[in-house]
Amino acid sequence: MSRKRKLTPEERELWSRVAASAEAMHKPKKAETEPESDSLPALSAPKKPRFDLRDFRIGENRTDLSFRHDLAPSIAEHLARQPVAMDRKKHREMTRGKIEPEAKIDLHGMTLAQAHPELIHFVLSAQDRGCRLVLVITGKGKRGLDEGPIPQRQGVLRHQVPHWLRLPPLGAVVMQVSEAHLKHGGSGAYYVYLRRTR
Repeated sequence: MSRKRKLTPEERELWSRVAASAEAMHKPKKAETEPESDSLPALSAPKKPRFDLRDFRIGENRTDLSFRHDLAPSIAEHLARQPVAMDRKKHREMTRGKIEPEAKIDLHGMTLAQAHPELIHFVLSAQDRGCRLVLVITGKGKRGLDEGPIPQRQGVLRHQVPHWLRLPPLGAVVMQVSEAHLKHGGSGAYYVYLRRTR
């Protein structure tokens, strides 16, 4: 702790000349006079200026990003990231729509409870008949009212079918799943390439 010492007459005169040459940044509330004590003036941090805030509502200037709410990767991106388990040349031809599917099923308008057993029956019977490429049509789904804080996905069947095709009993039968070419339904349908029966 430092001791306060009294100013000498020379120091007091020097201080008064410095103080007279300086301009105050803010007008003082009270007229400041010579320091009451003979000690050195204490240095204080300058006061922050106050800003007048106008009335505002949170989010009033935000941009509308409601079309970007789906943070999960799209089905097409997810399927494209999967490794190719079949012949690459055949896979390229299949995704370009150059191979005609040997059988197809349309799950349009079905509920999840109706579509799941239909899909299992269709894929297993197609493999028994010796089919290699089948087409599963799900439709793109309808966009419903999305008023909640959590966005709803469009097309429940479209999102669920690839998952079902990886689970038993279809997981052992299905070799590759990819989004169909536009001429076979585009994003509303899937190519399902089946394993050979032994």
